[in-house]
Amino acid sequence: MEKIKINLHLLLPEVPDERDACVARIIFIMEHHKGIDKAHLVPANDGQDAQLCFHYNPDEITLQQIQRFAQNAGAAITGKYGHLTVEVAYTRELEDKAIEDQLRKQAGVAGAVVSSTGNIRLEFDRKQTDSKQLLAAIRKQGLKVLKGEEKHHDHTHEHGADHDHEAEGGEDHDHGHDHGGGEPVWPAIVSFGMLVLGIAADNFWQPAFFTGIVRFAWYALAYLPVGFPVALRGVKLLLKGDLFTEFVLMTIATLGAFYIGEYPEGVAVMLFYTVGELFQDAAVNRAKRSIKALLDIRPDTAAVLVNGSFKEVPPAQVEIGSTIQVKAGEKVPLDGLMLSESSTFNTAALTGESKPATIRKGEAVLAGMINQQQVITLEVTKRFNDSSLARILTMVQEATTRKAKTEQFIRKFARIYTPIVVLLAVLIALLPYFFVENYRFNDWLYRALIFLVISCPCALVISIPLGYFGGIGAASSKGILFKGSNYLDLITKVNNVIMDKTGTLTKGVFKVQTVEHATSDKTEWLSLAATLEAQSTHPIAKAVVEYVGVNSADKATNIEEISGHGLKGNVNGKMVLAGNIKLLEQQGIKVPDAVRQVTDTMVAVAVDSNYTGYLSIADEIKEDSKEAIEQLHKLNIRTTMLSGDKQSVVDKVSGSLKIDNAYGNLLPEDKVKKVEDVKKVPGAVVAFVGDGINDAPVLALSDVGIAMGGLGSDAAIETADVVIQTDQPSRIVTAINIGKATRRVVWQNIVFAFGVKAIVLVLGAGGLATMWEAVFADVGVALLAIVNAVRIQRMFHAETQKGQRGIRFFLRDISFFKKNIRRKQK
Repeated sequence: MEKIKINLHLLLPEVPDERDACVARIIFIMEHHKGIDKAHLVPANDGQDAQLCFHYNPDEITLQQIQRFAQNAGAAITGKYGHLTVEVAYTRELEDKAIEDQLRKQAGVAGAVVSSTGNIRLEFDRKQTDSKQLLAAIRKQGLKVLKGEEKHHDHTHEHGADHDHEAEGGEDHDHGHDHGGGEPVWPAIVSFGMLVLGIAADNFWQPAFFTGIVRFAWYALAYLPVGFPVALRGVKLLLKGDLFTEFVLMTIATLGAFYIGEYPEGVAVMLFYTVGELFQDAAVNRAKRSIKALLDIRPDTAAVLVNGSFKEVPPAQVEIGSTIQVKAGEKVPLDGLMLSESSTFNTAALTGESKPATIRKGEAVLAGMINQQQVITLEVTKRFNDSSLARILTMVQEATTRKAKTEQFIRKFARIYTPIVVLLAVLIALLPYFFVENYRFNDWLYRALIFLVISCPCALVISIPLGYFGGIGAASSKGILFKGSNYLDLITKVNNVIMDKTGTLTKGVFKVQTVEHATSDKTEWLSLAATLEAQSTHPIAKAVVEYVGVNSADKATNIEEISGHGLKGNVNGKMVLAGNIKLLEQQGIKVPDAVRQVTDTMVAVAVDSNYTGYLSIADEIKEDSKEAIEQLHKLNIRTTMLSGDKQSVVDKVSGSLKIDNAYGNLLPEDKVKKVEDVKKVPGAVVAFVGDGINDAPVLALSDVGIAMGGLGSDAAIETADVVIQTDQPSRIVTAINIGKATRRVVWQNIVFAFGVKAIVLVLGAGGLATMWEAVFADVGVALLAIVNAVRIQRMFHAETQKGQRGIRFFLRDISFFKKNIRRKQK
């Protein structure tokens, strides 16, 4: 994928010193994000605002993410770019490049990526174009738009919310056709019937009239249903400047066969090519449905409380703060807080976990969960398009537009390989005239036509993206969301996994174990500490609040959160500190030596500069953490644990899990430094696994950022490259195994396709292969490669299907293709 350069307009402080520091900080932060090669300032001049210029790779980072990261780093973006995701009925991998080139020529388009699953991602300058014009440009390419959504990158809407809007006029309604796309089956059936009758007349019946012009006309009529659509597509692409396409090559090869009188072979080549296309369509549609399976969990309506009764409305119309009702067996339509006492929810669609989860009053419920018990009510906390589910659905839809390096290479290679083989075909037809004594043009033209048939890179260009689609689909069924096929590739190279402790390897559910008092008053300081800790969302703070409780009469003011240390604030007129020993020492408060020797996690408390006591806190290691570390070691992957907790606590956890390296007492910036140190080691490919907003900088810095339990963290979803929707560390190994299985299948297809094509090319040049062998080398190899690619989707489908491999996959996939073709006939 070619690199893109984009300028973002921004507002900077007026004081020059602050401006320089601001820009330096933003550039430093932005250049640490994956996909951004360079960031620099374009100074203001002649009335033009200052701009930040970014050179980035759209396969690794989107313009939408760049804007958001720049804003988080302190830039106030004034220029507004649009991000349009369009779903179309059908595209072919071999046509995608031509479509991308045409869309990039549109005024204001900064980037365009087309996926053969039918997803198009466009990034554009709203000052030069808009959604309507871009949708019109897409339709101009002969594509039917099923859905178009524009994502607004700025966060300054008049109504105070960040909205997603359906692009006006975004859908082309056609209820009479299957939106899966593809070509009708009847032309192939008609051509097949006529071909069989023609061959029977040639070899068995041999009627006297079936010669000359009659025989030619019969085979020409048999050719037209399958040959004309291919030739027409070739001409269209030819007019767009794409000369060496499979459509042009197949048309020349088959018409050449007619020229030398090989009518049956000319029809057969085009017929089998068309049948191969039908199988490819079926496989791509299957992969598309697998990747988009999450869309089935999006509810159609929500029951909203209006004037004392519940009314069914579309989820997109529900406002924050509204009360909604969800009956037993229904899907939750929006993110919200539980108002009812409790209920059990099926979270399998979001997490891949079949075990139901019990959610109680005041806890968060996410859209897409299924209520399994009594009728419940929720208070809506997010708009429909801002919900975690909506973000994930967008992420899955866009995943197919981020191509792996293997895909990009094959795409480029096909554009070189095909012209070379065409040139060789021309040379085979003409050069022997100068060297062969009994040169017959038709004989050598026949050999050249074989080269043309084999030159089509269908097996590679179709099966490789299909393999990656299968990998993304297989991962999503396990609750693992890859943001692109490029990360499927990269995760196979990981040799260092660095993990956060709390919430990643441990449950992050802290409980107070003991309380040690340093004053005679054993209740007041605890109450003051709890009131202060109630202002924090940290798991340890929640544990203190849960243990002590909060007196509603107590008021905390002037709260200051000191990163990596704790809280400082005024409660009932008293200055209260609650955090680790370092916090108290920074404030000049003396802590007894005995307290320093405590190895457990603790919250030390001081009131009005006097140490008053501490609470010891304990966390619990997750059930599968040990298994995850063992499996990573079996893959020869080094493991490291980073934590802001005490070194003694960190050593205890790492010792029980047998982690290679463990570091405690780390601030967020210390974690960044540790990851940078590991990345400096030659050959190191680092994956960082974290679970919250504090981990966002390290997730961005690592080669592969993995967010654990990312459904509840918007920062994790946006920053990470892979989102594991459960809290299971063992899914890290599953993600790596899916990546390796995908890569293995992709390379099997590459070797197989090249091997067979090379053999048949040699045989064809030597006059030992016919058009039938050439058809196998093209269509046959493509079909076998496709069957191998779709196998990935079944490898990790369910635990009950383990061991179902080999020929059963082949038979079931063939059965699927048959069903797909019968459905299209109807």
